[in-house]
Amino acid sequence: MGKLFGSSGVRGLVNVALTPQLASKIGSAVIAYSKAKKAVVARDTRVSGWMLQEALVSGLTAAGANVSLLGVVPTPALAYLTMALGADVGFMLTASHNPPEYNGIKIFSGDTSSYTEQSQDSVEKIIINNSCTLVDWQSIGKTRNIDVSYAYIELLKKAANLRKPWQVLVDVGCGATFNVAPVALQALGCKVTALNAHPDGYFPARKSEPTPESLTDLARAVKGMGADLGIAFDGDGDRVAFIDEDGVFADFDRVLAAYAAHLLKKHGGGKIVTTVEASMCVETMAERYKGKVVERTKVGDIYVSEAIRRHSAVFGGEPCGAWVHPRFHFCPDGPLSAVLLMQALEEEDKSLREFIAEVPQYVTLRENIICPNELKYKIITNIEKAIVSKFGSGELSTVDGVRLTLKNGWLLIRASGTEPLIRLTAEGESLKVAHDIMSKGIELAKTKVGDVV
Repeated sequence: MGKLFGSSGVRGLVNVALTPQLASKIGSAVIAYSKAKKAVVARDTRVSGWMLQEALVSGLTAAGANVSLLGVVPTPALAYLTMALGADVGFMLTASHNPPEYNGIKIFSGDTSSYTEQSQDSVEKIIINNSCTLVDWQSIGKTRNIDVSYAYIELLKKAANLRKPWQVLVDVGCGATFNVAPVALQALGCKVTALNAHPDGYFPARKSEPTPESLTDLARAVKGMGADLGIAFDGDGDRVAFIDEDGVFADFDRVLAAYAAHLLKKHGGGKIVTTVEASMCVETMAERYKGKVVERTKVGDIYVSEAIRRHSAVFGGEPCGAWVHPRFHFCPDGPLSAVLLMQALEEEDKSLREFIAEVPQYVTLRENIICPNELKYKIITNIEKAIVSKFGSGELSTVDGVRLTLKNGWLLIRASGTEPLIRLTAEGESLKVAHDIMSKGIELAKTKVGDVV
């Protein structure tokens, strides 16, 4: 059996990689590992969610845990409510931004943080060894359905004190934010127009992942209606994307850097965390306001959250719209990020376009090279040994693949976690610089692939 857990829990094609039998085993194994007595379970809108929920709950109750079912709520709501309800562990049935044929199980501790790699590995060993312990019939856990989404909405309402009569378009993409996001924004005084706000696990309106391509309808609507802001979420609400007042998609890296800079201004400096894939504009803006990017982690919000706690950072995020606000909890939170960004815009008296205008725009290029799965990690190791000599100098990081920081840009070469590919990302202060970095990176990667294949 291959490794079950990735950076976002267990995820895979329903009834292929992720089956009801596996879901039940995961439930029992987590209880065996954590000794949890009280669990909460939620799901996004995917059509397989109910089936997998029933299987997961059977495993939890068979191991003696009492379970509270929250229904369809966003992932950050599940994480927050795990803590608010005093539960020992929380389970979210979601595949986040992936297509509808996928689903997953993400596990949270009672302090709102995702299970670490160490915890996940321990659970996985229990499953592999079939060492779960089931209780006798008199000790089987109880299950109840509760609706406490209002508690998460209250969190969003208290996070900001908006004074401007915002006209906001919200595209929830038929996902788990279909109710809480529009309701919270209305409660904050916004005039809200909701798009694709019917829950539908087939995601018929657009792809679950909010990208410039999937949000063209929202962009047109924002411009056509003269709205102040467009907001979009992924399927489970841990990611957010923004459309400015001109109907232009706000670049993920630049809006991340702009919000980080805003927090640093307020705090008089501080520590920021991001991933190896983020633009160097994050460092540029942090340093401008007496801050520092103290760590670039592996790709994955679990690593960002762990680093935030490790460094007592004021903020952290990924350039995909997954932002972590440690003042509130440790799960990336799309609706909370939207509310806090709007508060920042009011405090600086700027539109979104003006807010990110200060952030430098560097050129980012991406390429993929086909490489057999069984060889890609060996090739990355070979690239690591040769990359500095190829470029002559640079600061090397091997946290996630191989990242070389240069004077005027950087290069990241990493193995795809899901496909037989080696992924290259290059960024430069100009198009010429980015092309030069990428061309050298491709040449190096192809040479190493050719040496092995």
